[in-house]
Amino acid sequence: MNRAIASAATAPVRRCNRSNCTERPERREPQTPVNAGASSSGDPSSSSLAQNSAVPELPGFYYDSEKNRYFRLLPGHNNYNPLTKESIQYKAKERERLRLLEEEEKQKKKTARAGLNSSMLLQKRQLGLLSSTSYSRLVHELKVNCMRRRKIEIHSPNPLVAGTNNFKIIVADAACERIFTVNDVEYGGCKYGIINLSGLGKESLTVKMYDNLYFTNRKVNSVCWASLTHPDSHVLLCLMGIAETPGCASLLPESLFSSTNPGDRLGMLCSFTISTGWSCAWCLNPQVDTCFSTGLTRRVLVTNVVTGHQQTFGSSSDVLAQQFATQTPMLYNGCRSGEIFSIDVRQRNRKGQSWKAIRLFHDSAVTSVRLLENEHYLMAADMAGKIKLWDLRTTKCVKQYEGHHNEYALLPLHVNEEEGLLTAVGQDCYTRIWSLQDAQLLRTIPSPHPSSKDAIPSVVFSSRLGGSRGVPGLLMAVKQDLYHFSYN
Repeated sequence: MNRAIASAATAPVRRCNRSNCTERPERREPQTPVNAGASSSGDPSSSSLAQNSAVPELPGFYYDSEKNRYFRLLPGHNNYNPLTKESIQYKAKERERLRLLEEEEKQKKKTARAGLNSSMLLQKRQLGLLSSTSYSRLVHELKVNCMRRRKIEIHSPNPLVAGTNNFKIIVADAACERIFTVNDVEYGGCKYGIINLSGLGKESLTVKMYDNLYFTNRKVNSVCWASLTHPDSHVLLCLMGIAETPGCASLLPESLFSSTNPGDRLGMLCSFTISTGWSCAWCLNPQVDTCFSTGLTRRVLVTNVVTGHQQTFGSSSDVLAQQFATQTPMLYNGCRSGEIFSIDVRQRNRKGQSWKAIRLFHDSAVTSVRLLENEHYLMAADMAGKIKLWDLRTTKCVKQYEGHHNEYALLPLHVNEEEGLLTAVGQDCYTRIWSLQDAQLLRTIPSPHPSSKDAIPSVVFSSRLGGSRGVPGLLMAVKQDLYHFSYN
């Protein structure tokens, strides 16, 4: 008798209807772990990790935290099935994003470290308890956690142009007075143009989009500003080929987009056909200041705009990221294989690997390389979500910045040494900001829009958005909107 009762108590509960009969395990109360708490930086990955460790995973079932019970996963086949792991994970991430946005709207965002406030920092500095370096770093950390989002109004001579296509890339010039924008077009291809940031101010947030927009049926993989006749006089684009249309590298004058007089749009143009182009970079070194590079499939092409001379350097892998040094005529390249190598662009074409001056290695495809100002250190990110700081003198990794998310996208890094900050947008559509000095994650910013492949934000961080008298902060372009995060 007792055995029968015990057997019935542990047996699975059967749910039957007219069409089928499925089993579900009896409900289990989740146990809250001791260390299950929200991440101090607001990183959603920390809270999801704590939730997964609190509830045991059962094959074929998923646990709904709101209803506090398990549900059975059904095979999707070709019909629509809302109960898939992907849809469940997406809903959980979306709930977390909305929660973080609600916290920011209510201005309840906590600082990255308990007790961090301006009065406490000033008092410790006056008492000699903080060095000038530590004080400066903590002040920047406080500012990052106090940033608030405001939407920017985009003015355009043609009201049908502004806000009709999703932003894909924004790149600021050296003075942060303008941003070059690339937008996806609904029927395929891209359109690109320039937005003037001079209207950004403390009271009003307005920017002007120039009316001269250009369209291409190819995908724009990489963009950078070029200083040919004067600082940021041109824009360099690297376009990927599609079907029978080959790729293209184009150097276009800035006046092509900003001038209303057709006669003023003339300038040096350079455009030539390339194989699949992944990256591009302009050289600011005085010895080779009329050169630019394009990273192609298994090779690097360096072009002199004035003479038309081209040099080709073979590579064993696709070159996805590039940057020139300014103090030396060196070009740094990041490859799909995970290799990072440098080239002295003064040398002649060479075969083999003997011309590679410095070689570093990641375990995954390198998506971005950024030299620090003294050019002794190189920052690199890869498709495994790793961000590493390399010492070029010893060819060793000296720091790692944790929390970045990436699996297959070409996502850039943004280094601001003046503020001591590193910014990167992950494939999960979260913008993360780290301290350059101690590699601590200072802030995780959720996207204002639901996460998707076509809604990964593109950002610019500067202490002078809009020019020398501009406002400091983070500029974020996502979907069809432009946002400003104040940095005071």
